[in-house]
Amino acid sequence: MTRTGTIVTLMNMEWMHGTWRAAACKFSIAAPGKSGSPYRQRRLFAGAAAPGTCGKVAIPVIFPAAMSPRLLFTIVFIEGYCSLGAEIIALRRLIPHVGSSIVVTAPTIGLFLLALALGYHSGSRVAANYRSVVARNFLVSAALMGAGLAGGSVNAIFAESSAGMAYLVFIGAILCPLAWLLGQTVPILTNLMRAQRSGEAAGRALYWSTLGSFLGSVTLSLVVMQLLGVWAAVLLGALMLVAGAALVQRPQALTTGLLLAVAALSVAANLGDRRRADTAYADYAVEPVVRDGMLAPRAFVVNNQNASVIDASEPPRYARYVQHLRRILHEDLRFSDRDILVLGAGGFTLSHREPLNRYTYVDIDPAIRAIAERDFLREVARGEFIATDARRFVIDTTRRFDAIVVDVYSSRTSIPGHLVTREFWTDTRRALKPGGVMLANLILDGQLASPYARNLLATIESAYGRCAVEVLAKSAPVSNVIVTCFAVESGEAARVYADERNLADIDSARSP
Repeated sequence: MTRTGTIVTLMNMEWMHGTWRAAACKFSIAAPGKSGSPYRQRRLFAGAAAPGTCGKVAIPVIFPAAMSPRLLFTIVFIEGYCSLGAEIIALRRLIPHVGSSIVVTAPTIGLFLLALALGYHSGSRVAANYRSVVARNFLVSAALMGAGLAGGSVNAIFAESSAGMAYLVFIGAILCPLAWLLGQTVPILTNLMRAQRSGEAAGRALYWSTLGSFLGSVTLSLVVMQLLGVWAAVLLGALMLVAGAALVQRPQALTTGLLLAVAALSVAANLGDRRRADTAYADYAVEPVVRDGMLAPRAFVVNNQNASVIDASEPPRYARYVQHLRRILHEDLRFSDRDILVLGAGGFTLSHREPLNRYTYVDIDPAIRAIAERDFLREVARGEFIATDARRFVIDTTRRFDAIVVDVYSSRTSIPGHLVTREFWTDTRRALKPGGVMLANLILDGQLASPYARNLLATIESAYGRCAVEVLAKSAPVSNVIVTCFAVESGEAARVYADERNLADIDSARSP
């Protein structure tokens, strides 16, 4: 599996102490199939050329065997597909534990790219055994992806330590090593390309690697995760890396055993996740819980947070904040034959067995209704369901609603950043009928003393004016907080009463 060429040297020879010796020379390597074209030149001996007789000396040299372009491009395509696929899967796996805000995604992407860059540098320093190094890297990467990115493994990491420490372990022990190993592929395999120019070799390899990255990000997130679940994306990537390791170098008996073992490990680690209801957007589960005054309650768990609760009594009882929202709508506001928009479907309990009003649920996950009906409600959910982004819906809709319930917060760590801004709250007000009400379920500290609580409430009131704020568990470190705002004109600007100028009596007389 080697090929030979000729080192053609042009030498300046000089007579010294009774013998000829090379004073200085330049040489070029002419490889077979290159029409004698030299592609590398360097100094063989240091020093200026001394006068003498010039001649040619042919010396055999060994070249690494070239890899067929079809095979090489297949390998770098697999590398690109699986490397970016691993990044997409890692970001998805992190959502139930640390959320999807920019303070999580930006460092994750940055560290992944840093590991890739270090992999490129390490690959450029490999000078021999190109095929075996790439095969080894693919094998280790398959094990990291198949076992390390499995749902059970990630949950175990975050269950044993704080979220910050677990994040560092996950990134440092699984994602970054995988990126570093796969990043070595292109610089190593370009040594095996038949190309006239190094730019051509690198360009063609990077084309197929980047094409693989594009297709990996699109097909895994929009097809595989949507149709089968995250477990299928992890298993597909691991098996592709196992196949790549077998293709890049024909495996011996020991290597075949290792490949089969990694494939079996990946299958075992991920097939169990088929029973989990996970989609491209969230992990779902239904678990029994204990609640005072409730009969056999069960919780609809979304991304490791209780999103809804229902029990077996008749009529059913629900989570405390849902009970509170239903009381506001039905008893305080006496809603009947009204149009109610719910942003964030949860367990669809707001409209459960409630025939008086018309409900429209908006949630970004198309699968949430089927999962909630099958596993949680165990009956058909009432109301229309629209699978789209909440902010996009309130921007685009021409419909106007009597009430909008914003319930997109399963935990502070999983609040989408674009659903807390002044622009979002202004869009919700625009979707209300005149005099309509906006009810928001927030998760804040019980005393509303944190910067996040104060700033979020101030942001909402910048769009609506003064709102009512009800903390459901005032002594708890974290509580559901119900914010009630009306789409009414506030009139004149608010004034502060002071001893020197106190208009409280006049304002009170003007008030209803």
